[in-house]
Amino acid sequence: MTRYSPDRLHEEVAYVAYHFHWPYLDIMQLDHHERQRWVAEIARINERLNEQGGVRR
Repeated sequence: MTRYSPDRLHEEVAYVAYHFHWPYLDIMQLDHHERQRWVAEIARINERLNEQGGVRR
């Protein structure tokens, strides 16, 4: 089993908290794969917004 980097964990938690305004404890209760899935979804949302010129609807 490989150890998950504490720096990477903090980065993921900050990313989700910043974009979705979820509390720290809620994010920490997600398992690794679910948290990574939310990070990927946020990235896709940001990419779509950037392609549209940053316009939110």
